[in-house]
Amino acid sequence: MGEGRGSTLVHILVVALSLVAFGFAIAAERRRSTGSIVKDPKTDDSYCVYNSDVATGYGVGAFLFLLASESLLMGITKCMCFGRPLAPGSNRAWSIIYFASSWMTFLVAEACVIAGATKNAYHTKYRGAIYAQNFTCETLRKGVFIAGAVFVVATMILNVYFYMYFVKATTQAAKTTKRANSTVGMTSYP
Repeated sequence: MGEGRGSTLVHILVVALSLVAFGFAIAAERRRSTGSIVKDPKTDDSYCVYNSDVATGYGVGAFLFLLASESLLMGITKCMCFGRPLAPGSNRAWSIIYFASSWMTFLVAEACVIAGATKNAYHTKYRGAIYAQNFTCETLRKGVFIAGAVFVVATMILNVYFYMYFVKATTQAAKTTKRANSTVGMTSYP
């Protein structure tokens, strides 16, 4: 591990998990379910027939992989609340800024992909003949999963910078602590 760089394995895992989440979000957008109105000849009611529900699984996959990425990083950094304190200075300030920003983008990304998965799973059932002229099949709007994918990438970038500055601040704090606890020429009295 280089001076103040952090673990390369952590960087690789955070990026890989985030990119898999990004891929799932893009795949979910491409495979959104679409519905078509079909008339039941026996009851004369209209209903929707949906082509696929695979996007819901992709959306949940994106949710879980991004959650794993964030959980891994927060577990390693102890969520900045526990463990060694950060040294005062610009590294600590940037670490806090990236920490807060990554959490905001993480929450938005998770909300987009889970809301998209939920809305995609919702299918309109039968409607009576009265509503036939205004009848539409409920489908997910275009762009919900894309918005989630954009925020997944933003979260990934912010997490990489957060970890980089967090390691610099903890390394700097460790150096400062060593100097402050120096006992050169001091011995205990018997």
